[in-house]
Amino acid sequence: MRHRQGAVGRVCALALLPAAALMLGGNTPAQDGAETSTVQVTVTNLRNTKGVVRACMTTNPKLFPKCRGEAKAYSVTVPAATTVTLSFKDVKPGRYAIALLHDENNNGKADRALMMMPKEGYGFSRDAKVRMGPPKFKSAAFDVTSEDQSQSIKMRYML
Repeated sequence: MRHRQGAVGRVCALALLPAAALMLGGNTPAQDGAETSTVQVTVTNLRNTKGVVRACMTTNPKLFPKCRGEAKAYSVTVPAATTVTLSFKDVKPGRYAIALLHDENNNGKADRALMMMPKEGYGFSRDAKVRMGPPKFKSAAFDVTSEDQSQSIKMRYML
């Protein structure tokens, strides 16, 4: 029996690719020969070593902080530890923002408690503060050049 996939099915499958990339932890490499760099991030203040730390980096303010549906977003997933170091490789120059999730149960999503408060840790580039929701892109944004750079982000927990 042969399964035929219609246009809607193909569109749905394509829409899931960026989310799968985030969950699998792959970087999106530069493909046009432009000079690239590595952005290394040290994540501190994790409350335990359970699960993984998921990170995404995007240039798109409309899709920050989730990076869903962003084919050009960079993503990395690493095992949780007391301090975690992760790297975004082959990053094209531009203005980016990073969002982190300490996915303690490794279920691929940010678990929430009453009133939509996050139960798991989170963090943002430039240690942008959370006030009644995630920070705006401009609060977390930083410039990437062709030079490698390092950042430090503190993991934060509400519960």
